[in-house]
Amino acid sequence: MDAQERHQPRQRAIHPIRRGRSRAGRALVTAGGVAFLSGTLDYYLRAYDLRNGEELWKGRLPAGGQATPITYLSEKTGKQFVVVMAGGHSSFGTRIGDSLVAWTLEDETER
Repeated sequence: MDAQERHQPRQRAIHPIRRGRSRAGRALVTAGGVAFLSGTLDYYLRAYDLRNGEELWKGRLPAGGQATPITYLSEKTGKQFVVVMAGGHSSFGTRIGDSLVAWTLEDETER
């Protein structure tokens, strides 16, 4: 192995992700191997398992989600949130809006 090969990032097989018609935005990828994508034409934020490409969850957006999701940890509650701007895009023909939508996992005690 030469010096150049040692400094190349390790690559592993990536499974294809079926995600609707992609138009804008990028993926948010967590340390746990979950990818969140919202930049499609069908008004959903989706979560995928990067190990196998399986769709884990999807949440409906009120307008086009042509944006990259973000995540944050609430100092008040200790919960982690995934947030996406659903503003739409007239060039893509998606519904225009002005919503900032957030999701978090439920605790067993909240059910």
